[in-house]
Order: sequence, then C-alpha cells, then structure tokens
Amino acid sequence: MRVLLVEDDELLGDGMRVGLNHYGHAVDWVKDGQMALRAIKNESFDIIVLDLGLPKISGLSVLREVRTSGVTTPVLILTALDTIDDRVKGLDSGADDYLTKPFDLEELLARLRALHRRFSKRAIPVIVHGDVMLDPAAFMVKVKGEQVALPRREFILLQTLLENIGHVLSREQLCQSLYGWEDDVDSNTLEVHIHNIRKKVGVNFIRTIRGVGYMIEKQEAKVDESKKEIYTPRT
Repeated sequence: MRVLLVEDDELLGDGMRVGLNHYGHAVDWVKDGQMALRAIKNESFDIIVLDLGLPKISGLSVLREVRTSGVTTPVLILTALDTIDDRVKGLDSGADDYLTKPFDLEELLARLRALHRRFSKRAIPVIVHGDVMLDPAAFMVKVKGEQVALPRREFILLQTLLENIGHVLSREQLCQSLYGWEDDVDSNTLEVHIHNIRKKVGVNFIRTIRGVGYMIEKQEAKVDESKKEIYTPRT
C-alpha cells in the first residue's frame, strides 16, 4: 500500500515511517495540514493516516476539505484526543477509522489492512488464485502449499497485482505502490522484481502487456465434461 502519513511529531512520525516501510508499505510523510492538502490533490494514495493537531491547517479541516472535494481515499485518524466527542467529530467529518495515541504498531497495521480490504471490496483476508496463496497479515506466500520467501517489495507487488486480477496496471501505478518520494529507483527495478516473482510463483503467472504494464489474468471457469449436455439435432 502507498500510505500518506500526516504527523508533525518528528519522533513518532519517523518511527511510523520506519515501521510501515519494514512491512513493505511505501510511505510519504508530511508534517502540516497545508502540505497534506497539496499531496492529496496531486498524488494518489491507498490510505491516509492523519493526525488532528497539525500546524497551519488542522487535521479536521484537512479531512473536511478532502471529503468536500470528492476524494474517497480511506482516512485513519491518529490522535491523542480520545474523548467520545472528539471521535464523533472525526468520524462525522469523513474519517473511516480512529486510533488514539499511544498505540501499538501491530494494531495500526491491522487497521490499515482492514481499511484496505473494505475499500478493495475484499472481505476475505487471504488471497487465493490458482496455486498461489497470499496472506497479508502473516506476510506469507505459498505456492502449491509450499511457502516461498519474497522480499517486502516483491510481496507488496504481488499483492497489488492479485488485488487487481483481470486489470492491467501500468508501470507507474505499480511503482507508486512500492516507492515513496524519497526512494531512489533504478529504471529497470520493477522489471527485476517481476522477474524474481515469476521464478518463485510461475513464469506465466504475471502477464506482460507490452507498452502498457502487467496483469494477472482471471481464471477461466472449468467445465465438468461429464455434466455437459449433449445436443442432438432434430431430423
């Protein structure tokens, strides 16, 4: 997932960025409401983690402006304000979830996964396609029941493709899911990741659409030959 982190606390923000990066998420970090609005208007994110007590423009004002402009990106509010009234204001302003400080990184990750599933319209946590099973919570991939090791970026890349089965994703879209603003990316890095994934899950599992991008094709429905009706033309 590509996450926009809006947090003005240097220590907390840096810890969250490192933690989310460790679990394979691309994180772009801004430290005030004005920068947050600029980023949201000009970039595409999977999830926004938004502090309320921000410099320049408050988190609630950012949230209201974002929703008024029609942006539907899921927003998780992260704040020290934990009264019922604060929660109600945040949720009524357009937030999708609310987590109070201090918090555990594992809970934050679980909430982000749940939000991502909800907005991807995927109710089941584990993704299964053919012989491949991917479990985002356990950070695990199995092929024909055997676990295979994927580095974090290859894991996120495979997850992104599996969540968009039947749809071609451009090189730019895939790179955005893997890298933040500060990451230094070589021109052929994505192709290297795709090559490595194919070696582990199957050379034909990911299809290259030349000049467009990559995709995982939908599985064709299997027909039980024994149950096919036999048509006999009338004479």
